[in-house]
Amino acid sequence: MTPATQKTRGVGKALVFLLFLLAAVALFRYTPLKEHISPASLQDLVHSFGPWGPLAFILLYAGGICLFLPATLFTGIGAVLFGTLHGFLYNEIGAMLGASASFFIGRYLGRDFAASLVGDRLKAYDEKIAANGFATVLYLRLLFFPFTPLNFGMGLTRVSFKEYFFGTLLGIIAGGFVLTFFFASLAEVWKSGDWRQLANWQTLLSFALFVGSFFIPRVVKHFRPELR
Repeated sequence: MTPATQKTRGVGKALVFLLFLLAAVALFRYTPLKEHISPASLQDLVHSFGPWGPLAFILLYAGGICLFLPATLFTGIGAVLFGTLHGFLYNEIGAMLGASASFFIGRYLGRDFAASLVGDRLKAYDEKIAANGFATVLYLRLLFFPFTPLNFGMGLTRVSFKEYFFGTLLGIIAGGFVLTFFFASLAEVWKSGDWRQLANWQTLLSFALFVGSFFIPRVVKHFRPELR
């Protein structure tokens, strides 16, 4: 394949990638589907699958990530439907599937075009990121960098999927568990109708962990990898 053909093919993929991103954003913002993207509607949809509900939820989570729906929405739904432990497991599987699919979409459709635009300075930066792929991804995940943009963005770099996968897996475990625990605790109080339970140890612990998670970035900064 000649360089000219490769460039043309890269531009074509980039246009498909751009159209995909625009369609994903527009789909749930400017079409009737946006009315169905609510916690209540999604919970009813998962319930409609009966014993296959967990699998349906995982696929919905993964698909939602690829379509730029907020991961927190699905994390909360998983906690409410399945509780802390099962909710955390299904949330992690769904998030990792969505993150992996987004990475491959970005890699296949956008990497060639992105590489053709990289100058000497950006090429050196890209190589440095690739050399510290695992640490870079882990660091950005712990800093709560926007989930879906990072999924697609890393696909445009030279970071290997293996480093991206394990950096993401380890980077979202703590935050994922804290959020699931927090939402599940609130859901239990809501279902019981006994608001005095807001003062029980489980709810207070989940709240403390939730607040504490916002201080993770400050702790991480003391151990940040050298990316400059």
